[in-house]
Amino acid sequence: MSIKLSDAERLVQAAQKKAVEMCLKVVISVVDLRGDLVTMSRMDGAPYRSIAVSKGKAFASVEYGVPSAKLSERANNPVMRAMMIAERGLFVPQQGAVPIKKGDELLGAIGVSGASSKDDETIALAALEAL
Repeated sequence: MSIKLSDAERLVQAAQKKAVEMCLKVVISVVDLRGDLVTMSRMDGAPYRSIAVSKGKAFASVEYGVPSAKLSERANNPVMRAMMIAERGLFVPQQGAVPIKKGDELLGAIGVSGASSKDDETIALAALEAL
């Protein structure tokens, strides 16, 4: 089962709230189990390039079922580089995304981009608390 649109929208709203509290402007992407976009929000003033990066971080997180930060240390590994090439740049193994789970069941992932990678992850984790 993949994440529902209503839950994805709640995650985006919670992430936006956290970003505002931190005085940051970011892009938030929620993807389903296949890595397909469910919903995305670009806050006013968030960098345009963060659109692709937030989705790519979420895609990487859902593909491996782990926070994207765990993948960043392996980004130069041949397998990770092959994934980035195979997915034509849509796979971004950098900190800022976390998987969305219900118990042990993977539903999707949320990715954030536009601030520091650490702040992006903080926003994504805060959004998960909304579920």
